[in-house]
Amino acid sequence: MKSNHNGKRIDTTLGELIATISDIAFEKSANAKEAYDLTSLVLGEILKGASFRSEIINQPFFLH
Repeated sequence: MKSNHNGKRIDTTLGELIATISDIAFEKSANAKEAYDLTSLVLGEILKGASFRSEIINQPFFLH
């Protein structure tokens, strides 16, 4: 991931983002299900915050 000069934007791919979040989730979780659930919640919050229409995204999604 590359950080932009203003500190507010990180240039990355969705794949890199998912990989980084899931690596950290697996380090901090007791089992795989918990890690996948945590990854899903974190990605949902990030994507919801990044959307201009975030008010229409009101249900978490799960990657199972």
